Amino acid sequence: MKHVTPPAYFEVNVINSNRIWQTDNVIKTGVAYNAATIVAIIVVSRFCFFIFKPLHQSRIIAHIAAGIVLPLLWAFAPSTALYLFPVSNMISVEVISTIGVIYYAFLSGLEVNLNTILHVKKKAATIAISGIIFPMVMGPALYLLHRKFYGKGDGSNLEESTINVYILWTLVLTVTGFPVVVHTLSELKLLYTGLGKVALTSAMISDTYAWILFVLFVPFSVNGTEAIYTTLSTAIFIFISIFVVHPIIVKVIDRKTERDEWDANQLVFVFMGLMVFSFIADTLGTHDVVGAFLYGLILPHGKFADMVVSMTNDFGIGFLAPIYFCGNGSKLMVKTIFFQPNCAYTLIIILLLCVPKILSTLFATFFFGMRAQDGFALGLLLNTKGVVALIMLNISWDRSILSPPTYAVLTSAVLLMTIVVAPVINAIYKPRKRFENNKLKTIQKLRLDAELRILACVHNTRQAVGVISLIEYFNATRISPIHVFGLYLVEIVGRVGALVASHMEKSSGQSGTQNLTQSQLELESITNTFEAFKEAYDAIRVQTLNVVSNYATIHEDIYNSANEKCTSLILLPFHKQLSSEGALETTNTAYKDINLNVMQSAPCSVGIFVDRDLGSLPTLNFRICMIFVGGPDDREALAVAWRMAGRIGTQLSVVRMLLFDNAEIVDTSSHAEPQGILSIVMDSEKQKELDDEYVNGFRLTAMNNNDSISYSEVNVHSGEDIPTTLNELENFYCNLYIVGQGNRRNNRVFLNLLDWCDCPELGVLGDILASDNFVSRSSVLVVQQYGYGGMVLEKQPNHVTTNNDGFEWL
Repeated sequence: MKHVTPPAYFEVNVINSNRIWQTDNVIKTGVAYNAATIVAIIVVSRFCFFIFKPLHQSRIIAHIAAGIVLPLLWAFAPSTALYLFPVSNMISVEVISTIGVIYYAFLSGLEVNLNTILHVKKKAATIAISGIIFPMVMGPALYLLHRKFYGKGDGSNLEESTINVYILWTLVLTVTGFPVVVHTLSELKLLYTGLGKVALTSAMISDTYAWILFVLFVPFSVNGTEAIYTTLSTAIFIFISIFVVHPIIVKVIDRKTERDEWDANQLVFVFMGLMVFSFIADTLGTHDVVGAFLYGLILPHGKFADMVVSMTNDFGIGFLAPIYFCGNGSKLMVKTIFFQPNCAYTLIIILLLCVPKILSTLFATFFFGMRAQDGFALGLLLNTKGVVALIMLNISWDRSILSPPTYAVLTSAVLLMTIVVAPVINAIYKPRKRFENNKLKTIQKLRLDAELRILACVHNTRQAVGVISLIEYFNATRISPIHVFGLYLVEIVGRVGALVASHMEKSSGQSGTQNLTQSQLELESITNTFEAFKEAYDAIRVQTLNVVSNYATIHEDIYNSANEKCTSLILLPFHKQLSSEGALETTNTAYKDINLNVMQSAPCSVGIFVDRDLGSLPTLNFRICMIFVGGPDDREALAVAWRMAGRIGTQLSVVRMLLFDNAEIVDTSSHAEPQGILSIVMDSEKQKELDDEYVNGFRLTAMNNNDSISYSEVNVHSGEDIPTTLNELENFYCNLYIVGQGNRRNNRVFLNLLDWCDCPELGVLGDILASDNFVSRSSVLVVQQYGYGGMVLEKQPNHVTTNNDGFEWL
């Protein structure tokens, strides 16, 4: 049976001779039906996105899936389908969807960082270019196989003219969707790995090349040889836009942005410019989305782009775009693939269409010495399709260039390329397995002549100043230098691709600070702070990084950064900062959740720093008090204090709490770790042996060689003795307390006190020292050692109880 290509137009009669205006009742028959159609598309699209979210799929896949699902209404509920999708209203829906894709292309232009492309490294450019050449060579051969094996093999069910098909078929295979790649990397927490950085730059270049190929070749597939005039006129239009319009419009917009003169009325003119550029491109014969993309490309990025995206993202991406991309799915006739004699060969061709980009990337990465595993993953990522590929497919359908079978095969391949990326890469790169390889990522196990690598996480410049003040006391020497990685944590707000692109490497050619976003300004300030720190010390190296992610999952990016940089310590800022009145005030409760998440599965030791203006203190006669109770965290805290004690002008006082009577009782109930009574008792005895061995080694080595180190012991018999002891220590005053978080402490007194902690991430001692009820002006560093399973949190209600240790006073 021969398939008939559906018409590319609608024949609709809107004349009503019985009314004065000669039209139908638009309010009754137009607006209501249009609203019902749009609502149905958006609701089904959101539902599909909810289903696909665990598989880390992008919204475009959900939109296309909605287009596949909705036509099923004609089979199961024809009356509902007729109401939701009346033929008389499809033209208006198509107009709305066109506006949606124009805006989507405009945002894609805003995401492209020209500085990154113009100053691209050889590696990323080679990978991107090879990813275009191979599909161009293999694409026509795969189309010939499709013609040979589909149906009866004589091409009777396919296109009569093949030249235009060759062009579009090949172009669809070459493109890469940068926003989709960013979404996939962000979901898989690979944005800031070595693979992610190469993939980001290569995808941005490939996406830009795809738009260039769109301008050069798509007109030929539509208009034939006459498209030479279209191409030349469009090239002139692009040249004028970049070299004439761009400098003028940037100067005007930057001046208004610097003065904060933008309002809703003035932004209307910006969107009028979008429509003008789209109209010019469409008039020249290219496509309106080319003008939209070019307009977004020439507008200033940074603060202005961030403002535009934040104000219109929900309407453009959440409301308009689904209508357009849903159309790709609705045109997909799956039966043309399966209900034909050679469906098995057709399925093989669909699989082969996924191969060229992967092979080309493997070939390119081989010459750069990358692992085959990384090359394969990179090929999968660059095989991801986006808006350009879908626009090409829509053009080919509307112009009847592709027959329904060919359209179905090519669209199915595009969907397959995009869908399989996230699950396959997630199976290849399993972060938890990588973190279990090295159990020695601690300061205690670090060699004396080894470089100490610290990942310092900050949310703002003030925290950067505080953490630098702390690192300054880690005693960097030429024998044991320090490598600091300053990690600026940025929360994703709005469109992921735009935010990530804005925080990619900034070249020297970027415009001044007046058009930078708030996060970019913060990053620049933090970078300058860390750079100044590096200039002050010869034995300290500094590298500033940034992470753009959701706060709920940003701890996984911190894991990946620490693992990739092979750090021994992650420093986290406390979620409270010192106010002008001298009290600790909460800055952002999300910071506390981040710290809790990091401490549960970190790939190295972790320190939480409670800063009480440590940087304002004199560096000489700096006094540190390390409180040792027992357990791996306390041994790691002692190792940190031991290292700081080597710095000239630093005095260290180590106070060991010896537990007796009720305080010594080990809790073997289910409230403690579920490993059995005997295991808990044996573990406690083993920890005591390790504590005695390490403390004795410290006393023998450190105290005999350094007069500025003192050691003392205090006896603790009950829970009341702990705050009493801390108050007595405060009378001697110190600048910095160093304590262990308390993991592997099975003593009942500490487990019961932990229930009353406001900040369980600090442990019992850290929570008391950081409390405003404990009158202290000293900063606190709480340390957790890596290698003991991380911190386990149990949510339990605070309540007053009376027990043998007399905790009623709490």
